[in-house]
Amino acid sequence: MRTILITGPGGSGRTTVAAATALAAAREGTRTLVLGGDRTDTLGAALGVPTGATPTQVSETLTAWRPDAALSFREDLAGFQERASTALDLLGASRLDPEEVTPLPGAEELALLRALRDAALAERHELLVVDLPATPQALALLSLPEELRRYLRRLIPSERQAARALRPVLGRLAGVPMPAEWLYETAARWDVELAAVEAVVDDRETVVRLVAEPGPAGADAVRAATVALALRGLRPDLLIANRVLPEAEATAGSWLDGPVTQQRKVLEEWQQDHDVHGVGHLGRDPRGADDLAALAVPAVNTTASTVEWPVVDRLAEDGVLVWHIPLPGAVRDELDLVRRGDELVLTAGQFRRIVPLPSALRRCGVDGAGLRDGELRIRFAPDPDLWPRTR
Repeated sequence: MRTILITGPGGSGRTTVAAATALAAAREGTRTLVLGGDRTDTLGAALGVPTGATPTQVSETLTAWRPDAALSFREDLAGFQERASTALDLLGASRLDPEEVTPLPGAEELALLRALRDAALAERHELLVVDLPATPQALALLSLPEELRRYLRRLIPSERQAARALRPVLGRLAGVPMPAEWLYETAARWDVELAAVEAVVDDRETVVRLVAEPGPAGADAVRAATVALALRGLRPDLLIANRVLPEAEATAGSWLDGPVTQQRKVLEEWQQDHDVHGVGHLGRDPRGADDLAALAVPAVNTTASTVEWPVVDRLAEDGVLVWHIPLPGAVRDELDLVRRGDELVLTAGQFRRIVPLPSALRRCGVDGAGLRDGELRIRFAPDPDLWPRTR
């Protein structure tokens, strides 16, 4: 199944573009699911059909779904209390009634991730269009599976499970129950679920599309989003310039003249670094299938959006290995990197990612780094105590 992840700055019209993209694909006969994560029904407002926790059949080939974060959160809480009943009884904890619980911050994001996983595994559709939150929240959302899996590995490493056979003996000696089996089973289940979400995001047929209005604020947002996506190993296959004003009507001295001139300048800058697709302004907020069909959204394709991070062997020439990390649009003063054990903490502006070092680089020390032509190049010199000796 192909997946299109659509994001952009707040107010850029990303939900409208997502709905129009899904509708256009469905009208060509592609079985399409459009997935929205907003608490309010902005997706339904664009489609002209209410959406909610139950998938809505918009047409024969188009389904819309907006997961209910509250329902999902209550079900998770009920399941947790059931599995942790022994530990809760030991602590004298009072059970929570699911009906008294309201979702915590982040519940919407987790519900959207779970829906993304479920939709991919169900394989009922040929195309999945995901209306992601605004770019900063979307990047945090896409990073969540990787970060949570990392936390699980640190907090409950797999080697600890080897001590399961000793727990009954230790429990009798200590006089208190030892950690229950559900802890390890829950961690393993979470790891599998998170890995399934990661697989969807990292799939070669998953593309990311940025939506922005061609203006100064949009230009700043696109630059930040491009760097953040590259940090995640992603590259937008298209930059959709939304609500493009008609140049033909911008006569000299008209009120459109200034905005159109500003728009033209931003579009020219974008076209130097991106594949740009313009979507014209309808003169109103699109509502319903007819308005969405009038938007000239780009066709669906399967252009890979992953970014390679190759390690180049320059041992013979310079005595180093060089890790090439593409970061288009990055600014030198906003970059920071720290080696911590076998991981690299990489920061670009407000975004950060902790990535494991490739196996060869774990036996090296950092020898320097530089940013050139939108690419961060980190030099690693072999550690004599760890590097294999040549005869």
